Amino acid sequence: MGQQNNENNGAPQQDVNQLLKVRREKLQTLQENGKDPFVITKYDVTHHSEDVKTEYIKHEEELLAGRETPNVEGMEEDQAKEVINNDYNERRAIMDANPIQVSIAGRMLFKRVMGKASFCNIQDLKGKIQVYVARDAIGEEAYADFKKSDIGDIFGVKGYAFRTKTGEISIHAEEITLLTKSLQILPEKFHGLTDTDTRYRQRYVDLIMNPEAKETFIKRSLILKEIRNFLAARDFMEVETPTLVSNPGGAAARPFETHYNALNEDVKLRISLELYLKRLIVGGLERVYEIGRVYRNEGVDTRHNPEFTLMELYQAYTDYNGMMELTESMFKYLAEKVNGSSIVTYNGIDIDFGKPFERITMTECVKKYAGIDFDQVKTDEEAKVLAKEHHIEYEERHTKGHILNLFFEEYCEKELVQPTFVMDHPIAISPLTKKKPEDPEKVERFELFINGWEMCNAYSELNDPIDQRERFAQQDAAAAAGDEEAEHTDEDFLNALEIGMPPTGGIGYGIDRLVMLLTDSPAIRDVLLFPTMKSLN
Repeated sequence: MGQQNNENNGAPQQDVNQLLKVRREKLQTLQENGKDPFVITKYDVTHHSEDVKTEYIKHEEELLAGRETPNVEGMEEDQAKEVINNDYNERRAIMDANPIQVSIAGRMLFKRVMGKASFCNIQDLKGKIQVYVARDAIGEEAYADFKKSDIGDIFGVKGYAFRTKTGEISIHAEEITLLTKSLQILPEKFHGLTDTDTRYRQRYVDLIMNPEAKETFIKRSLILKEIRNFLAARDFMEVETPTLVSNPGGAAARPFETHYNALNEDVKLRISLELYLKRLIVGGLERVYEIGRVYRNEGVDTRHNPEFTLMELYQAYTDYNGMMELTESMFKYLAEKVNGSSIVTYNGIDIDFGKPFERITMTECVKKYAGIDFDQVKTDEEAKVLAKEHHIEYEERHTKGHILNLFFEEYCEKELVQPTFVMDHPIAISPLTKKKPEDPEKVERFELFINGWEMCNAYSELNDPIDQRERFAQQDAAAAAGDEEAEHTDEDFLNALEIGMPPTGGIGYGIDRLVMLLTDSPAIRDVLLFPTMKSLN
């Protein structure tokens, strides 16, 4: 029987400490013998695991074309085994005479020692592959060193691909090099890393032990790549704007504050990308976008992290209808490019990006799901009476528009599973948005809801500097009354508007929620490589 090298991560701490000590002793022995793996600076890799398998199958089909599998039906068991064995040997001889030479590198996650030969599994970026390590092929000294290796060690392997009798494409090692000695113990492989707190704190271990985690972040990278491809095809220009600002604006959120020593000035981390991107529209850059981190000093839950990725884009000479068309086209494009279908399954529910997105005003939505027509509500006091009747908590400073939004949040959001544009918000909650000409209490704004989540927020951007100054004054008053999320007057931004900003459509997307949706991930922490965690110190 072969010996499986599989350390027990659930062993008593004393035993774990002994195992860690042994690993360090092994490293010391290697160093004393002139075999320190940490002095190696590079290793030439020609293939990844899945590339080896793909190339071998193609090579096999070409070399063995027309060769049929022997029919052993009706044969005695021993005779059938002999026929199958002979067929394997003949196939193997043909393939070995025309070998695919490979050089791979990765982490060893399994090892089985069987006297003069061993098997191990090497994991790299694209998956795992079995490696056959024989003493006669790599040499007695190298084999002895390999037998002393540990799960988690990183190896370089040179050899040729072959198919075992059980059909598994593997590598026959001709040379094996220890590239990194692992001094820690990985979780026990059959149970993986399941503790969520450890997964988030030690993402590097999560990526090793849980292939689905790695696939999520590979897909996240693809999503960002395809967003850029989509926008490039529409002539958008990617830009970068400041992270440290004196006056964070563009959203209703409480900022993080810090101090800039060189200027002896208090500054804040940005909560949005909006106001600087609009300055670029003023400057004549007609289509701009930025994908960047923003910071909001708020709580943490399954859909919120204080540090998250936002994308905002602005396009001159269009409005919020143009932003709806762009958004609908981009979401369908991403679903097809990333998942291969316009239908995305999240938590067992099929969400169809191939159909036209539903469009409904916020007032219509509240009427549909709460049974209240706010177009018939004439005063703030009437709205507050309705809020009390329906047990909706509000603040005394809230107006009819604020309370309409509170009803929407309570009754409507959870109902919006399929892609839905909710339009024409009240002006009270939209300080940077153009009024609807036919109804000045409302603005040309929409939010896209999917699976009950807000996915993006878009405006026909307010470009009237006089109106904007008045709305900033209202925000200043709200801040003075205790609203920590209110915006403040930004004089430089007002100066930019006075220079003149063309009619513009703008939109902001929560990238992390989009990744959650396209990867069927239950929590925002599952799509952030290093989510915010409370310090253990």
